[in-house]
Amino acid sequence: MTVVARAERFASLDMFRGATIFLMIVVNTAGAGQPFTQLVHAPWIGFTLADLVYPSFLFAVGNAMSFALTRPMAERTFLRRIFKRALLIFLLGFLMYWYPFVARAADGSWAIKPLAETRVTGVLQRIALCYLLAGLLARYLSPRWLLAAAIALLSAHWAILVGMSPPGEAFGRYRNSGTLLDLWLIGPDHLYRKDQGFDPEGLLGTLPATVNVIAGYLAGVAIQRWGKHAATVKRMALIGAGLVIAALLLAPVLPVAKKLWTGSFVLLTVGLDMILLGAVIGAVEVKGVRVGRAFLQMLGRNPLAIYLFSELLVVTMELIRIRPGVGLYRWIGETWFQALAPGSIGSLLCALAYTLLCCWFGRALDRRGIILKV
Repeated sequence: MTVVARAERFASLDMFRGATIFLMIVVNTAGAGQPFTQLVHAPWIGFTLADLVYPSFLFAVGNAMSFALTRPMAERTFLRRIFKRALLIFLLGFLMYWYPFVARAADGSWAIKPLAETRVTGVLQRIALCYLLAGLLARYLSPRWLLAAAIALLSAHWAILVGMSPPGEAFGRYRNSGTLLDLWLIGPDHLYRKDQGFDPEGLLGTLPATVNVIAGYLAGVAIQRWGKHAATVKRMALIGAGLVIAALLLAPVLPVAKKLWTGSFVLLTVGLDMILLGAVIGAVEVKGVRVGRAFLQMLGRNPLAIYLFSELLVVTMELIRIRPGVGLYRWIGETWFQALAPGSIGSLLCALAYTLLCCWFGRALDRRGIILKV
C-alpha cells in the first residue's frame, strides 16, 4: 500500500469534483436549439470543452482515491470493498440505461424493454472498470511504478489500436480494433444505439481512461505532500503545461479523439486538469477565496446521486409526450427558453435551469445528511 505524508482534506478537491458534475449535467442536457460549439462533443477528431468533462470526473475519482488508500485496511477488506464498489457502480450504469424498463411499441402501446437489448457499456460502467483497475494498481505499486504502469497502459492501447486494426482503420469509427472487439465480445444489441455499432465507452478505451484516474491519484498524493502553497500551484501549472504541449506534439501522429480515448487525448485532458485544479488550489487554499465554495463542495460530496438523478429525470420527462415525437423536456426548451432567447443562448439557459434543479436535489440530500455511497 502506498503511504502518503499526510491525509489532510483539501476543499479545492471537492470543489473541483463539484464543478465537474455541474458542467457534466449542462453538457448532457442541452435544451432545444443549437448548443454552443464548445458544449457539444467533437464529432470525431478534435477537442471541445465538453470533451474535458468526463476525463475530469475520472481525474477527480483518482483524487478521492488518494485519500481513501491512506487509511489502514486489511487485504481482504480492501479487495472486498473495491470489487463490491466497482460492481455496484457498473450495475447502476446498466440499470440507468435499461430505465424506464418499458418501451413504446410501433402501435403506441407499452412493452417491457428487452434486457437482451440493453446497453452494457456506458459512462458509469467505464468509471467502475477504471476505478477497479486504478485502485488495484495504486494499492500495490509505488508512485514511480504507478507512473510506469500508466505509460504502459497508454502504450498498450496505441499498440492494439494501430497494430490490430485493419489497414487504414486504426483511427476510423467502425472498423478499428476496439469496435471490432466490442462487436465480437458484447454484440451490437448491447452497444450504443445512436452510432450504428460504434460505442464511445467501449472496452478498449478503458485502458487509457484508467490513466486519467491514475493521474488524479498521483496528483492527489503530490498535493498532500507539497501542501497548500503557491509553489504547489506553480508545480501543477508547469506539469500541466508540459503535458498539454506533449499532447499537441503527438497529435499529428496520434490524433486527439475523445471517442477513441487516444493517448494524446489523455495527455491533453490530464494537463488541463492539472492546470485547472492548481488554479482552484491557488484561489481557495492559498488566497482563501470563498465564493461558491459551499455550493461546489455540496455537489462534490454527492456526485453519483446528482448524476443519476439528472439522467433519470430527463428520461422520465421525455416519456411525457406533449405532441408526437416531442417530450416534456424538449417542449419546455422550445416553448419557454427558445421564446425567451432563441438559438444557443436559449439552449444554454434551459440546460442551466435543469442543472440548478438537479443541484437543488443534491442540496436537499445534503441537508439531510444523505450521501449515496456504494
